Amino acid sequence: MFGILVCEDDKNIRRLMCEYLTREGYTVFESGNGAEALGVFEENHIDLLITDIMMPVMDGFELVKELREAGYEIPVLMITAKGSMDDKKAGFGSGADDYMVKPFDMEEMLLRASALLRRAKAASEKRIVVGGTVLDYDNFTVCSGEKNIQLTNKEFLILFKLLSQSDRIFTRAQLMDEIWGYDNESSERTVDVHIRRLREKFDGCTDFEIITVKGLGYKAVRKAADAL
Repeated sequence: MFGILVCEDDKNIRRLMCEYLTREGYTVFESGNGAEALGVFEENHIDLLITDIMMPVMDGFELVKELREAGYEIPVLMITAKGSMDDKKAGFGSGADDYMVKPFDMEEMLLRASALLRRAKAASEKRIVVGGTVLDYDNFTVCSGEKNIQLTNKEFLILFKLLSQSDRIFTRAQLMDEIWGYDNESSERTVDVHIRRLREKFDGCTDFEIITVKGLGYKAVRKAADAL
């Protein structure tokens, strides 16, 4: 069960956000400003912070800065009425992972929260071993047998995602959402290009295979020897 903290000084907006998140099955905590939020972090396990920027006592920028300096690496979704590019740069510069501008759609908030949590979960699983192939998330490296396979960041993330849940089918849209981000405007065919490059780089690999599931997407299948 993921724990989400909603930090918002407008009680009505905060209550509505908490209701939507609770319906999705999340454990939801709330605070009215950054100082209160820090107290919540001290007493509870939080997997995702959703925070406003303009708040009394301690604003969202300062809150996120304090958390990052304290070593918290959880994803942060900033939601604010400040929508200029300079404001967004300040938000991301403070350590936010995603940004929404008021007024916002609650269903979109749920989609963004889910995507951030999925990415964070993948990042927390630091190492995957499939037969003689080892993926190290901390260093973005892949060793297959005695060879180091050079991958781009996106290629690594796709392969890590597929192998972390082998035999599960991922649609192109899911991979775009999780690897490129919710706001990315690239074509889903970009995924096909990266999959083709992965297949070329792992041609002859006996540990796994990337399968195309017609009309759906892609999945990674571990070979029989590894499955045993």
